[in-house]
Amino acid sequence: MIDVIIAGGGPTGMMLGAELRLHGVRVVVLEKDREQTKVVRSMGLHARSIEVMDQRGLLERFLEHGTKYPVGGSFAGIVKPAPSLDGAHSYILGIPQTVTDRLLIEHAAEVGVEIRRGCELTGSSQDEDGVDVELADGTRLRSRYLVGCDGGRSTVRKLLGIGFPGEPATAETLLGEMELTEDWETVLAVMTEVRKTQLRFGLSPIGDGVYRVGVPAEGLCDDPRVPPTFEEVKRQLKAVAGSDFGVHSPRWLSRFGDATRLAEQYRVGRAFLAGDAAHIHPPVGGQGLNLGVQDAFNLGWKLAAAVNGWAPEDLLDTYQTERHPVAAAVLDNTRAQMQLMSLDPGSRAVRRLLAELMEFEEVSRFLTEKITATGIRYDFGEGHELLGRRMPDLELEQGHLYGLTRGGRGLLLDRTGGLSVRDWADRVDHVVTLGENLPVPAVLLRPDGHVAWTGEDQGELIVALRRWFGEGQVL
Repeated sequence: MIDVIIAGGGPTGMMLGAELRLHGVRVVVLEKDREQTKVVRSMGLHARSIEVMDQRGLLERFLEHGTKYPVGGSFAGIVKPAPSLDGAHSYILGIPQTVTDRLLIEHAAEVGVEIRRGCELTGSSQDEDGVDVELADGTRLRSRYLVGCDGGRSTVRKLLGIGFPGEPATAETLLGEMELTEDWETVLAVMTEVRKTQLRFGLSPIGDGVYRVGVPAEGLCDDPRVPPTFEEVKRQLKAVAGSDFGVHSPRWLSRFGDATRLAEQYRVGRAFLAGDAAHIHPPVGGQGLNLGVQDAFNLGWKLAAAVNGWAPEDLLDTYQTERHPVAAAVLDNTRAQMQLMSLDPGSRAVRRLLAELMEFEEVSRFLTEKITATGIRYDFGEGHELLGRRMPDLELEQGHLYGLTRGGRGLLLDRTGGLSVRDWADRVDHVVTLGENLPVPAVLLRPDGHVAWTGEDQGELIVALRRWFGEGQVL
């Protein structure tokens, strides 16, 4: 029997598959498309996703193909000086989604994820012991768990009967990559003027004489999956900017709307949702791909714990209790940003007020932490201010903290030298450190880098170990 079937081979599915393989879980990824998409919807990784890549030893390969940009205090297109953020990766990594896809596919394959392309999941049912899935060609497979990472029109979500409430699209943007004949200085001058009132309009060079073009559509398409024609893009450029800038030789064309929806639940028995299958929202702030990758990072170790037999009874339920509120907050901040980008007088007045408030670093930091996901704090109950937060990449005498997390295991950082994780040594590492940069006597980190416990009492530590890592094995 397969341990976990993942429907959908995008960034969320590949990240999840690789996380599961760290723990020896047999994973099969089913992707209905035979070839990787050429459409580039995401153009970068935010700080928390960069940390995630560093925690798994992937960052160097991403840095080779990306460009670092200052974070900046940006919200709804309001740009202010960058606030100070904690962490070693306070930048945006500019990298096209197609490259991110390729790097995560390569990583998944390296660690042993089985990837089956041209395989579309069309049916599923489950019992107490597993999940049966049916493919479009009639093939049947059985697994212990199923995860739908199959996008906003998720087949898995529909088969599970999970509601997807929210707001339908009210506007669409045409997107594509193409070449121009107009000189860039002229384009830049026109764009600067047009963006005073049309914040969804923009062109940017991406190299080799190719430009990424975004322009508001004339209306809503009956089927947003149908890409626009090149003539439609040229027509809208003329309508919005007064010129089509001599665009030619399109590489690809697409459209996206501002629909905003959140799945009512992330789990039904042995089946789960992650990424766009669980939440969709406008692309303002560039949070979508990042949110999905972080879903996978949260779910992977928990699902592996269940497969390997040591998960506490409610561990899988914490996936929804932790990630559903995070997605809800992202949907709210994108709703707010879209409202602030409106041209009506009330929205423009609020935009001017927010621009003034963002002059205060505390406000700018608060909004930036929302976009970058570095401000997330899971609710683990009362305790130290670090509890539930991700631990930044500290410099230890053993090296960088994230260098100790590559195996996806729990980690006890111990300044006291008197604590023990002996009965959990098969799933938790113990590092005694001088800890000049560690602000507490000891800290227990989950495999996703979030703080599960702080203190110096062995009894309290054992309670935390049982809470997150199940019963220990007496050696």
